[in-house]
Amino acid sequence: MSANGPLLERIAAALERLAPPAPAATDWLAHPAYVWTGASVRAVEPLEAPALALIKGVDAQKAAVAENVLRLASGAAAHDMLLWGSRGMGKSALVRAAVRAAQEAYPSRIALVQAAPDESLASLLAELRATDRCFLILLDDLGFDADDASSARRLRSWLEGGVEARPANVRLAVTSNRRAIVERHMAEQDDPINPRDVVDDRLALADRFGLSLGFHACSQDDYLAIIAGYAAHYGLAFAEDDALTWSKQRGSRSGRVAWQYVNELAGRTGRSL
Repeated sequence: MSANGPLLERIAAALERLAPPAPAATDWLAHPAYVWTGASVRAVEPLEAPALALIKGVDAQKAAVAENVLRLASGAAAHDMLLWGSRGMGKSALVRAAVRAAQEAYPSRIALVQAAPDESLASLLAELRATDRCFLILLDDLGFDADDASSARRLRSWLEGGVEARPANVRLAVTSNRRAIVERHMAEQDDPINPRDVVDDRLALADRFGLSLGFHACSQDDYLAIIAGYAAHYGLAFAEDDALTWSKQRGSRSGRVAWQYVNELAGRTGRSL
């Protein structure tokens, strides 16, 4: 028996080396933001976001989002948010900026968590439920295919009505190019049974959000105002004709195109942003 002792010890040591170490427990109180993949969570430090004052052309939407996130950080009642509409109009940037502003007003009281609307979201909600902190979960650029009914219904259940609905200290912020989130087709209008039922089912998810804000393609004046705000902040000079040419070459005017132009201005002068 004693002769087998060293052998057993070597086998045990080899098994320990082969076994992956247990993941460290996540400290949900220590960081301003996190990325949840379902299999793991990664802390983000710092939270990269523009100052709220630099977000222009969406003043009404900015005021509503900032106020709602401040409510959440303060512990007051707040809404789940759906930010939908044109690409590049700063939907996710506004969410990040609002969280950063709320963190300045209420230090350590709120964090942003980027996640995906898969089955692992239930595990994330369970972890956050037990944490003495408020969280805004960001589901960015969300859109379900028309035949992906289960995922859409699962998100509806998490938002409201299901036994695994999100806890009181957590709210969801969803960005999407579509108001209904779920893909729709013109053929639905030709359904001979009841086309209204199809439309209602598509909108049922959107109806779960207490705050639904549309973002539309910006006007020329708004586009130039966005550039002017960034240019003043970074000490860059620009010509309106040059800025308009930049947008025409890209076939659109948006906050994203405006930022790309500002990045071009900085590059021309050998500066970084």
